[in-house]
Amino acid sequence: MPNGKERVRVDGRELVLTNLEKIMYPETGTTKADVLAYYAAVAPVLIPAARNRPATRKRWVHGVGTADAPGEMFFQKNLDHSTPGWVPRAAITHKDRTIQYPLVNDPATLTWLAQIAALEIHVPQWRVDSHGNAMPPDRLVLDLDPGEGAGLAECVEVARLARTILQDVGLDPVPVTSGSKGIHLYAALDGSQSSDRISDFARELARSLEADHPDLAVSDMKKTLRTGKVLVDWSQNNAAKTTIVPYSLRGRLRPTVAAPRTWRELSSASLHQLDFQEVMKRVAAGKDPFAPVSGGRHGAGAPAAHAPDRQADHRLSGRAEIPPEPAGDGGDADPRLEKYRTKRDRAATPEPFTADRHHAGDDGGTRQEKFVIQEHHASRLHYDFRLERDGVLVSWALPKGVPTSKTKNHLAVQTEDHPLDYADFEGDIPKGQYGAGTVSIWDHGHYECEKWIAGKEVIATLTGAEGGGLGGPRRFALIHTGRADDQWLIHLMDPAGPQGRPGPPRPAGTADNTDKDTDEAADDGGEDGSADGRGHREGGAETAAGNERAPHASGFSPMLATSGTVADLPDLDWQIELKWDGVRALVIGDATTVRLISRNGIDMSVSYPELTDRSCWPEQGFVADGEIIAVGRSGRPDFGLLQGRMKLSRAADVARAQQSTPVRLMLFDLLFDAGEDLRRQPLSERRRRLEQFFRPSAAPVELSGVIDGDVAHILESAAELGLEGVMAKRTDGRYVGQRSRSWLKLKVERTQEVVVGGWRPGKGGRRESVGSLLLGIPDGSKLRYVGRVGSGFSTRELKELRQQLDALPRKTSPFRDVPDADAADANWVSAKLVGEVTFGEWTGSGKLRHPVWRGWRLDKAPADVVADPAAGP
Repeated sequence: MPNGKERVRVDGRELVLTNLEKIMYPETGTTKADVLAYYAAVAPVLIPAARNRPATRKRWVHGVGTADAPGEMFFQKNLDHSTPGWVPRAAITHKDRTIQYPLVNDPATLTWLAQIAALEIHVPQWRVDSHGNAMPPDRLVLDLDPGEGAGLAECVEVARLARTILQDVGLDPVPVTSGSKGIHLYAALDGSQSSDRISDFARELARSLEADHPDLAVSDMKKTLRTGKVLVDWSQNNAAKTTIVPYSLRGRLRPTVAAPRTWRELSSASLHQLDFQEVMKRVAAGKDPFAPVSGGRHGAGAPAAHAPDRQADHRLSGRAEIPPEPAGDGGDADPRLEKYRTKRDRAATPEPFTADRHHAGDDGGTRQEKFVIQEHHASRLHYDFRLERDGVLVSWALPKGVPTSKTKNHLAVQTEDHPLDYADFEGDIPKGQYGAGTVSIWDHGHYECEKWIAGKEVIATLTGAEGGGLGGPRRFALIHTGRADDQWLIHLMDPAGPQGRPGPPRPAGTADNTDKDTDEAADDGGEDGSADGRGHREGGAETAAGNERAPHASGFSPMLATSGTVADLPDLDWQIELKWDGVRALVIGDATTVRLISRNGIDMSVSYPELTDRSCWPEQGFVADGEIIAVGRSGRPDFGLLQGRMKLSRAADVARAQQSTPVRLMLFDLLFDAGEDLRRQPLSERRRRLEQFFRPSAAPVELSGVIDGDVAHILESAAELGLEGVMAKRTDGRYVGQRSRSWLKLKVERTQEVVVGGWRPGKGGRRESVGSLLLGIPDGSKLRYVGRVGSGFSTRELKELRQQLDALPRKTSPFRDVPDADAADANWVSAKLVGEVTFGEWTGSGKLRHPVWRGWRLDKAPADVVADPAAGP
């Protein structure tokens, strides 16, 4: 368009974007187009964090300026007359006035805010319901603000201390580097406590930190008290206060972001405030650490923690229970449906209490909110008018029915919000129950929202089913009368003209006129960036006619992992899965068959017929990657058990083995799907496609789960469960048919105390020292030999080791049995020294596999040493 204007459609809304080349951040040259592209990219994670929260904006119309000439900022609460009618909003009454705030509930609203240069978005810790009423807070926030002489490192230290206290009362906080100087700490609440109650609790927490760590934390806002310390600002839990929403830009000299982080990231020495480009890459890779708090795309249905249900004392001791209930999903435990639940006895009424996801308004990214109008023969006939809104059905009862004339308004009485599954409900509500009578669907379909002011006004065009009661599209206005809270009028309106009615639904996101981040994910292939690292792409192409070509095994090689440790993981963008102790298999399906190909190209299909039933797999051609496992009596994968099936080929033998040794196939990657080669796609996209591809069936096939959390803690849990370890995979990595450091295998580190009974001389640089120690575990009067260790010693330890051992010479072996190869040049010592090693596993003959020296255990006597019963032979 002329004059630097671009007309775009976002989520079904048409907007005009202007001045796209304007420099908003002079120091970095970041333009308004960059800002728009950023907010389009983070919309899926920012919106859940901001949804239904009145938004206050900080606007820099002419940019943030420079250090010498800061740009002019103004703070805006109320919406002005130029605001598009479709922007969702809530009217909040303050002491002396009522203010209409926008609700950042959809990508179009977020784009509009970016267009008007609202760089920063601030929201309270509470939401509004469909009536426009403030609900109790559903999250707690602590603002850790470093004073002069303190910095991010001190904020991290205070964050860890606060985390311990919050976990003691049943809350699991998520850190957010603020994009300014400090850290925000959020914890999800169940919405059962008032803002005053949560604010009191936060204040006591801050005072507790100050009392325990007076040189590090302070709870008083006086600047004179904050030098060298971190202010624990609890006040933002006050109902009148707001905090910058996670994923919002900051109006600073550089385009930094209030960025949710993992606790592992906070341990990094390179921790810093992230800029918008770094955050875009994280979101593109599927990272949303804030999901457990916001209930976003990675956190829907996550347990919501309770605030303490007791008077918080100064020490904040004790623990509150955390019930396993989801929050805000429009279903059984959604706090917005509390009124609905209290009015009904679920054991006596057939009415639904749940929210099936197919009602969640997700129709391929288009704007397709549902509506239903139900004919309700209760004590008096009326019609129930229900519109899907943010995961619930906002409902009105129409005593006089749906208006059919534009000249006569009908009364609409707003009732409690209903769960999404009520959109399908028809049936008889028994006598004695609330709303007793017969309910049938009069019409249902989708609607386009023109205007929605919670508790005040709604304008929408409803498109019902063929043959439904509406008889075609109808445009209605619902207007609050201003008298009682529930008294509305419903008015049939003329159809909107071409300029007044929203355009047809379109996929979410802006059109191609805003700048996109086009940096490709790191290529793990060959020098030419090919999918298989060999300079060509085989299999998975489509013919000129568009028909799917069947994939061939010769074109696919399994990607292999490299051994690593937690220290090898950079701060960002790793997907964690369990490491399955089984047999690797590429699963290749064409129109008629499914084959299982081993990592060295052998067809294993005949050995595992339960995994190759074509009817149990999607019909299209595909190549998937997974691991075949056999589960032992312990419930853990047992590689030894699986060996009984690996070489079977006779049908009778295989049939018997299917009964005695059932197997499972754990899928973890998708390489080819319906004619499309996915190997050049990043793992985050392949995982998304795999989850769409997979369908539960009669075959014993499962998805290998993705595990969120601190990797070290995950490894500890894996060790407790007796599992082999975990796989860490770069989410931006492509699938290459060779070994790559984009996949790291992190094995569980087991430890074992041992008694040293001898040593072997070293060679080369160790000629004057020790080559290896001979290790044992007490077994009666002798030691049971468990192997030798020659790695893990520091130079200092090697120098001291020979002196220690030379002081304990012995002529005969203290071991019960030592292999001749190990005993040939051994020097025996008295069994008095105790040390500790790490190792991979116990061998079948009772030896330590790959032991590594950890150090001496001076606190242990030989009699204290026993084999770990969970890991021993």
